[in-house]
Amino acid sequence: MIGRLNHVAIAVPDLAAASAQYRGALGAKVGAPQAEPDHGVTVVFVELPNTKIEFLEPLGDDSPILGFLEKSPSGGIHHLCYEVDDITAARDHLLTEGARVLGNGEPKIGAHGKPVLFLHPKDFNGTLIELEQA
Repeated sequence: MIGRLNHVAIAVPDLAAASAQYRGALGAKVGAPQAEPDHGVTVVFVELPNTKIEFLEPLGDDSPILGFLEKSPSGGIHHLCYEVDDITAARDHLLTEGARVLGNGEPKIGAHGKPVLFLHPKDFNGTLIELEQA
């Protein structure tokens, strides 16, 4: 069901500093900041030959990233994103397997302009999983 790894998301307290570090120290191709108000984050994508890194910075006082950064002030890996061919079919299958879909269970449009869903980390070895329509 899951396809390729789309990105690894890293929550960061300072998006500009994280971007500069990857651009300077690692020589990475780093995109421009992109506000995602529906998800409560500002994101930057780092392009790699085989996948992407997504930096997440809180956007607004009710950002879901705030709690993560309170527990891990220097940041850290927040979630993994896998591509799926049919996000609705993937969701329905996962629900029959006992997985919990976060939110209201309906896909939202993500940072790539495609439908996304998040799966509860307690159902996947402590890892928050994002599914993105391929």
